Amino acid sequence: MSRILIVPGLNGSGPEHWQSWFEQKLPDTLRVEQTDWSEPYLPRWAGAVRREHDHANGHVWIIAHSFGCLATAQAAADYRDKVAGIMFVAPADPDKFGVSDALPNTRLDTPSVVVASSNDPWMRLTKAAYLADVWGSRLINHGAVGHINVDSGFGPWPAGLEIFEQLRQTQSGLPLGPLDPDSRLEPRKLPRMNRNPEPRNRRLAENWQNWLYGPQG
Repeated sequence: MSRILIVPGLNGSGPEHWQSWFEQKLPDTLRVEQTDWSEPYLPRWAGAVRREHDHANGHVWIIAHSFGCLATAQAAADYRDKVAGIMFVAPADPDKFGVSDALPNTRLDTPSVVVASSNDPWMRLTKAAYLADVWGSRLINHGAVGHINVDSGFGPWPAGLEIFEQLRQTQSGLPLGPLDPDSRLEPRKLPRMNRNPEPRNRRLAENWQNWLYGPQG
């Protein structure tokens, strides 16, 4: 059994926010709560994400927004065997909070996607593309849609729900777990294995490559 963690950003996500709508549409969701939504203190925020990881039975999917993306990235690096996939939506620029050095600077060991905006006041698209590349995430440019929040018109968000369901298909029919370490070395190519992988690892690597770059000819 898997759990879906909802990780809001600064000041939380109110009842009209798309994350609240996701909670109504998806089963087994749990919102990660912060002691102070107005204070973006990364160690404490990441600690709250870790706490819910520890309490979850089975694997965890994560849907994060804004500063919650930064807390998620930091926490997820410590739970590679437990995170099934991550959807980062409109990440906040870590430089705005002075936390760039605290974030992972290598690929995350799980399928992930960064959904970004071309006119997000909290993150330039080029910076979002850079983070997606560093973390090994698929980048989706959602257009000129601001910070992908209530202020920019994102209450119910069927397109976002579809993106999450597509992300979950990367593990469709497979046991949940981390990617084989050898399967993330060569972007846009299926990996060269130093040993004979189990069928599950090969299929997961192929699913991941198809998610990132489309079916390979």
